[in-house]
Amino acid sequence: GRKRTATAAHDSELAAVMDLVGTKSAKEKERQEQADELLELLHKPTARQASETDRFRTAGGSKLQEFCRHGTKEDCARLNGTGMPCGHIHFRRIIKPHTDVSLGDCSYLDTCRHMATCRFIHYEVDHTDAQRMRQGSAQLDPFARTATNRVDDDPFSRHYESQFVNCDIRTFPMQTLGKFPVIMADPPWDIHMELPYGTMSDDEMRRMNVQVLQDDGVLFLWVTGRAMELGRECLEIWGYRFVQELLWVKTNQLQRIIRTGRTGHWINHSKEHCLIGVKGDLDDRFNQNLDCDVICAEVRETSRKPDEMYDLLERLAPGQRKLELFGRPHNVHKGWTTLGNQLGKTQIAEPWLRQHLLDEGV
Repeated sequence: GRKRTATAAHDSELAAVMDLVGTKSAKEKERQEQADELLELLHKPTARQASETDRFRTAGGSKLQEFCRHGTKEDCARLNGTGMPCGHIHFRRIIKPHTDVSLGDCSYLDTCRHMATCRFIHYEVDHTDAQRMRQGSAQLDPFARTATNRVDDDPFSRHYESQFVNCDIRTFPMQTLGKFPVIMADPPWDIHMELPYGTMSDDEMRRMNVQVLQDDGVLFLWVTGRAMELGRECLEIWGYRFVQELLWVKTNQLQRIIRTGRTGHWINHSKEHCLIGVKGDLDDRFNQNLDCDVICAEVRETSRKPDEMYDLLERLAPGQRKLELFGRPHNVHKGWTTLGNQLGKTQIAEPWLRQHLLDEGV
């Protein structure tokens, strides 16, 4: 018993010594407080940053509606432990006479090109949830994404103060358009794969006269596959310095990462890259550090990019002229000039540009 008491006393003394060793001195505490204060100061947004953030904050709070991770209402009620579906947005399985439920979900879901005959399971937004959203719980129509893609819908009727030129970009006199602080381009790169649209050769891309469109500004260049290195080369040829890369993580209709895509030589692509090049000096017209470099968004038609890009670029340069190269009807947006050979017609909103193009015989 005496030995046990001595051991306990030794352990107590050792613990006291360790506490004393681990206790910071007054000098160390002062240094730690200074370091914490400095870190807080570094991470605290400046008055200007706070002002810009408030400027772009959604009025009345975010209108984002979250999709249920269980998918359907039936699975949600069964798996969440309550026996009732949650308040998030759900999907409904589309079961047709030719559907074989044992095959599971279609890899392409609502982007399936053979939905009329495909035997796998497809989905649509639950109509009850959609109706609930339309009646005031949120300012969001989950069917808007598909409704605007209908063949009988005129995409030009949805926009105003936009302008577009139907042309062959390879030969169009770019200098007639003036200067643009922001340019976005989604070129038809020759990625050595069978594609549902025409492509441009590497040399045609290098010869594009993009450099006349900007003195000081930012170029967002979409690339994929082998075009990633060629895209960097083109940026250098056009007079830009590569500064960053934006990543689009592709999700499917059920808000899950795409596992089976239609591109990729070795493994299927679940993402796309957008190279960011800067030319000249970026002045106070540009708001930097407002957005991050990753966008998670749904895949739609072939080569169509996320609509979130337009909001991102508007926050970057609010109210500034913006140009999109290789655009299609769904790319036409307010405040943008769009060039492409699938636009069907030409519409110019800026009076000076309309007159200038007439004077130049374009």
